[in-house]
Amino acid sequence: MSKPNHLLQTKTTCGSLLDELQIIWNEVGESETEKDRMVFEIEEECLEVYRRKVDKANRSRAQLRQEIADSEAELASICLAMGERPVHVRQFDQKAVSLKQELARVRQELEEMQKRKSGRRNQFIEVQEQIQSISNEISPSITAIVDETDLSLRKLEELHRQLLALQKEKSERLKKVQDHLYTLNSLCSVLGLDFKQTVSGVHPSLGNSEGPKSVNNDTINQLAIGIQGLRKVKLKRMQRLQDLASTMLELWNLMDTPIEEQQVFQNVTCNIAASEHEVTEPNSLSENFIYNVEAEVSRLEELKSSKIKELVLKKRVELEEICQKTHLIPEIGSAMKYPVEAIESGSVDPACVLEQIELRIARVKEEAFFRKEILEKVEKWLSACDEESWLEEYNRDENRYNAGRGSHITLKRAEKARALVNKLPAMVDALTSKTVAWEKDKGIEFTYDGTCLLSMLENYSLSRQEKEQERRRQRELKKLQGQIIVEKEVLYGSKPSPSKAQSVKKAPRLSTRSTSSKRISLGCQTPKSDSKATQSFSTGKTDKVHQNEQLNNLDDDVSCLSSARRGLDIAGVPLRKYSTGAGSVLDMVSPLTRQPFSPISLTLSSKANVANAANDTQNEKLQKTLVVRQFSIYHYLKDNHSGQ
Repeated sequence: MSKPNHLLQTKTTCGSLLDELQIIWNEVGESETEKDRMVFEIEEECLEVYRRKVDKANRSRAQLRQEIADSEAELASICLAMGERPVHVRQFDQKAVSLKQELARVRQELEEMQKRKSGRRNQFIEVQEQIQSISNEISPSITAIVDETDLSLRKLEELHRQLLALQKEKSERLKKVQDHLYTLNSLCSVLGLDFKQTVSGVHPSLGNSEGPKSVNNDTINQLAIGIQGLRKVKLKRMQRLQDLASTMLELWNLMDTPIEEQQVFQNVTCNIAASEHEVTEPNSLSENFIYNVEAEVSRLEELKSSKIKELVLKKRVELEEICQKTHLIPEIGSAMKYPVEAIESGSVDPACVLEQIELRIARVKEEAFFRKEILEKVEKWLSACDEESWLEEYNRDENRYNAGRGSHITLKRAEKARALVNKLPAMVDALTSKTVAWEKDKGIEFTYDGTCLLSMLENYSLSRQEKEQERRRQRELKKLQGQIIVEKEVLYGSKPSPSKAQSVKKAPRLSTRSTSSKRISLGCQTPKSDSKATQSFSTGKTDKVHQNEQLNNLDDDVSCLSSARRGLDIAGVPLRKYSTGAGSVLDMVSPLTRQPFSPISLTLSSKANVANAANDTQNEKLQKTLVVRQFSIYHYLKDNHSGQ
C-alpha cells in the first residue's frame, strides 16, 4: 500500500473513532465544552506523540550525518597517512541519496582503506623489525616505533633503502669477520693452537659454525687484536725456527748427513728463507715441533765433535779428487798433512783444519774454472794422439784389407782417425799459443799432472818431426823399390801365376771386395795396372782408402825381386810388353793362342820354339841386371840405417 492510502486509512480510522466517541459522549450527555476539552486533549496527546517521533527522527538523522562525517574524516585521515587522494568526496550537485545509503557507501570505502592501511602498516612493521634487528647486530640502538601518521609509499621506500644499506653494511662486516676468522684459523693451525677456544674468547657466537655470528665493532676489533698478537708470536717462532734450521744445515753439510736423515726435517729447512705468508703448513710452528727441532740440533751438536775427524778426511779426499780431475798437484800444508794427529792431540781446532781444506777446495775450483778451456783442448789433443797411435798400429797390420766382419767399420774409423791426425799440427799450435797467453796473463806456469804443458807439446812436436822424417825415408825407399819392379816388368813383362788364373776362374763365388784386395802369388805387391782394373768392383770410398794405404805401406824388400824372377822363369808363358800408363792391361800373345779342337800347326809350333829361345836369352841378361840392382839397394839401406 502506498503512503497516501496509508494516511487516508489512518484519517478514516481516526474520524470513525471520533464519531464513535461523539455518539458515546452524546449518550452520556457530555457538554460541548467538555467535548471540546477532551478533543483538545486528544489532539495534544497526538501532537506529543508526533513531536517525540519527530525528535527521535531528528536525532537519528543527526546521528547518521555524524557517522558519515566521522567515517569521511577517518577515511580522509587514512588517505592522508597513506599519501593518497581521498577516495570519497561528496558533490552537492549530485543526485540526492539517503543518509543510510551514504553511510553504507562511506563505511564500505572506509573498511577497504582500513584493510589497505593495515597491510601497509604490517609492511612498515616488517621493514622496521629487520632494520632494528640488523642495527642491534651492528650496534645496540633504541627500538623504533611505527609512525601511524606517515604510512606513505615514499616513507616505505625510504625505510627499504635504509634496510638495504644496513644489509650491505652487515654483509661487509660479516665478510670482514669471516676473513678475520680464516686468518685466525690459519694462524692457529700453524702455531698448533685451538681455534674454537681462541675465537670463543672473543665472542661465543664465533665458535659456532652453524649459527649467526656477531658483527659489531667490538667483535671486529677484538678479532683484529687477536690476529696481530698471533702474528707476533708467529714471527718470533719463525725466527727461532729459521735459526735452528740454519744451524741444522751447517751441521748437515759439515757431517755429510745422509739424505734419508735429512728428509725427516725437510719441512724445517725448506722454510729457512720463507716469509710470513709462505709458512702455512699445520703445526709447522707449534711448541712441540720446535722442541723436537731443538732436540735434533742438540743431538747434531753432540755428534759434531765425533764426526769432525771423519769429515776432515772426506774433505781431504774431495780435494784430492778435484785436483785429480783438474790435473793439479794438491798443496799439503802442515795442518792438512797431519789432520788426524793434530785433532786427536787437541793442538789444532778441527773447525780450523776443516776451514783451511774448504778454502783450498774453493781455490782449486776457481783455478779449475780458469784452466777449463785449456784442459778441454788438452783432452782433445790427447784423444787425437791416441787415434794417431791406433792409426800407426793399423797401418802396420798387413791383413787390414782382408774382408771380414766389422772390416768396413775399421776402415771408417781409419779414415776418421787420419782426418783427425791431419789436424794435429794446427791443434798443437793453437794449444801452444793459448797456453803461452794464459801463462803470460796469470804469471805462472801451466802444469798438467805436475808437468809443464809447453814441454809436453814441445816433446810431442819433436817426436812427430822424427816420425815424419822416418816416414819420408820409407816412402823414398819404397818409391825406389817400385821403380825397380817397373823396370823389371818392362824388361820381362808380367805373367799371371797358375793360382792367379785359377782364382780368376772362381771369381763368381768370391766377393769383389776380397778379389780386389788379393796379392799375386809371386810374393810382391799387386801391380798398379791390376789394381786399377779391379776398381770398378768396389765402392769409391773404400777404394780410395785402399789406394792410399797401398801407397803409404809398401814394405816389400829386395827379396821380392828374386821371387818375381823365379816366378817368371817357372811360368814360361810369354807376355807382351806393356806401358806403365793407366790404360795398360796384361794380354797373352795372340799368335801362340790355339782355338779349341783345332789341329796343331807346324808354323805355330816353330814360332813358339823360336820365341822360347829368345826368352831364355833375355832372362839371362835380366839376371845380371838384377844382381847389380840388388847390390845397390843393399848399400842404400845400409847407409840409411847407419844415418839413423
